[in-house]
Amino acid sequence: MASKPVVLIVDDEPGVRESIRMVLKDSHETATADCGEAALEWLAENKCDLVLLDILMPGIDGLEVLERIRDRHRFLAVVMLTATKTVKTAVAAMKLGAFDYITKPFDVEELRLAAQRAADNARLRREVEDLREAVGQRYSLDNIIGESAAMQTVFKTVMAVAKSKSSVLVTGESGTGKELIARAIHFHSPRARGPLVTLNCAALPENLLESELFGHERGSFTDAIEKKIGQFELAHGGTIFLDEIAEMSPGLQAKLLRILEEGELMRVGAVRPVRVDVRVVAATNRNLHEAIDQGRFRRDLYYRLNVVTVELPSLSARKEDITHLIRHFLKLKTQKLEIEPKKLAQETIDQLLSYSWPGNVRELENVIERLLVLSPDGEPVGPEALPSDFSRPRSSGTAVRDEVLAGRMSIGDAVDEFERDLIAEALSQTFHNQTRAAELLGTTRRILKYRIDKLGISSPQDSGSGTQAVGAEGL
Repeated sequence: MASKPVVLIVDDEPGVRESIRMVLKDSHETATADCGEAALEWLAENKCDLVLLDILMPGIDGLEVLERIRDRHRFLAVVMLTATKTVKTAVAAMKLGAFDYITKPFDVEELRLAAQRAADNARLRREVEDLREAVGQRYSLDNIIGESAAMQTVFKTVMAVAKSKSSVLVTGESGTGKELIARAIHFHSPRARGPLVTLNCAALPENLLESELFGHERGSFTDAIEKKIGQFELAHGGTIFLDEIAEMSPGLQAKLLRILEEGELMRVGAVRPVRVDVRVVAATNRNLHEAIDQGRFRRDLYYRLNVVTVELPSLSARKEDITHLIRHFLKLKTQKLEIEPKKLAQETIDQLLSYSWPGNVRELENVIERLLVLSPDGEPVGPEALPSDFSRPRSSGTAVRDEVLAGRMSIGDAVDEFERDLIAEALSQTFHNQTRAAELLGTTRRILKYRIDKLGISSPQDSGSGTQAVGAEGL
């Protein structure tokens, strides 16, 4: 049987204390104090779920006691009791953090209901705080895999910058974990109790992105049937993470600059600015210096965002972390997929360690899941289950040239081979997203599709598994 919630009754009148105790004795464990000093002393040595606190008492009054309780016991519910009905006193108590306000003489059912609601509210607040702490622990640096010197440098930078209010620019190739770093910055910062809002600037067209970021007023455009609060306002008091910031249009860049400089924004269709207190963490896999030179990114915004830069190394630049990541993802994916643990063949491990990983940590995670899904139960995971990229021979420019000069390959075939390798690499880096691959190659998706079909380039093919067993735990 669950224990009863504990209530501390604080009132200088013995009759009032006894009356409240009798009303609540069946639903609560009760304790009493006859003054503010006695209440604070009791709370220093005991725990309770609710305080019923008289406002007018000798010595320190109820409002001062309430203020001290809020400083020391953040989630403790407090309901004020008073014979006065002045709005001023009620407002003062609520501003100091009182949950409710009851006047004497009180109605018995009203008192019971207020006590129950206050205790429930305190319990929910504690649960929310526990969840917030659990999320914060999940995104702490302790849970980001990185034993290499390069990642240790990243962690030191994150811990140093997290304590400040400065904007942060996170750079690195696609799949290196920029969002994980942004979340770590937030949850290690003084804003950890505030909201963390994330938005991918490349996921929405410009007209929708503006409304999503800054909000809009009702009637500001055809489909604006009601007012919308933007992501920046939702992030007030916390952090906003803007991924792929280089994809933001110059017009929206100017509005973002205003927020960084003035701390205010204009909703679409609004006539008055809205003040916001938001820390901006931005990320990109593009070269912003090139974007600035090409007029696609504002130089003044770059310097506002780039107060501190966190540069994430590619996975190929920290190969000593690969074994740790393989072990981590094997355990994580086994639990997520609810399957029996599987072992990797040594040849499979060797190929994973020697691969260049153009898609970085995200690609490695996806490959590990693929290996677990495609390999039969009870058999070791052999290299046959790896994507075709792992077995495709990569011809070097020098080798192709030698083949042509030796008369064993025509120049047309050499050009096709070179183009095939370029397109295959671009598709691999973009996880076979043809639109992004076309952008990477400086062409259009239509032309890229034509070349893919002409050259016979296909998506990775599924295959079987199984050879000599080497457990993940042996990595």
